[in-house]
Amino acid sequence: MSFAAPRSRPEGAADPMSLWKRFTLIFKSKASQALDRAEDPRQTLDYSYQRQVEMLSKVRRGVADVATSRKRVELQVAQLEQQQAKLSAQAQKAIDMEREDLAREALTRKSGLNAQIADLRTQHANLQGEEEKLTLAQQRLQAKVEAFRTRKETIKATYTAAEAQTKINEALSGVSEEMGDVGMAVQRAEDKTAQMQARAGAIDELLASGALDDVTQPGGGDDISRELDSLSSAADVEAELAALKGGKSAPEAIEGGEGGDILRSESEKVESEDEGRS
Repeated sequence: MSFAAPRSRPEGAADPMSLWKRFTLIFKSKASQALDRAEDPRQTLDYSYQRQVEMLSKVRRGVADVATSRKRVELQVAQLEQQQAKLSAQAQKAIDMEREDLAREALTRKSGLNAQIADLRTQHANLQGEEEKLTLAQQRLQAKVEAFRTRKETIKATYTAAEAQTKINEALSGVSEEMGDVGMAVQRAEDKTAQMQARAGAIDELLASGALDDVTQPGGGDDISRELDSLSSAADVEAELAALKGGKSAPEAIEGGEGGDILRSESEKVESEDEGRS
């Protein structure tokens, strides 16, 4: 009889149990982190305080139930003692009427009630002791609940203050999501402003160099026109200055007369200066 040898796991293959343990560990860690983020210590403290109050209420109900049972036993004892007194009176009356047999019966019944009364008094003592224990436990538990309530409110107030301080610090330092969005918006606005300023400066340089035409100037805005305008302005100034020296008005010197065309006068001046030098 031969037994088949157990098949070995291929080299490099992972153990299914090991994978399951890893998955379980990862799931528990993720779940723990999610619960930590969702947990509010104030709600946890309130829930714990509520549970303690419920326990205190149960203890109080237990004390009340024991006290009720004790009171019921006391009433039963009182009723039996009343019956004993009644039987004693009946026995005395039977003796007075010379009915010894009735007196004996009444005393027999009275003797039977003594055992019941003794049993009820034992129960009463036990219930009274239990009531005292429960009352002491209730007082201790109530003191603990009150102390926990004071501590709970202190912790809640401290946590609320710390939470508010954290939010304020995050808002001031720009760590919070809202302040981060505002900071990004400001940065984008500054970038756009710098881009527009650079574009405006580049256009001004192109206009000044003549690479772009200024459409707001009449008759075009090329470099030749600007040069002619500059020469005409200089010629007007010279003509007006000559008119002031010769006693003529500026309009006459500019429009005609001996000066002629302004550009031609400037050419003649240049030629006369060249002849004088020769």
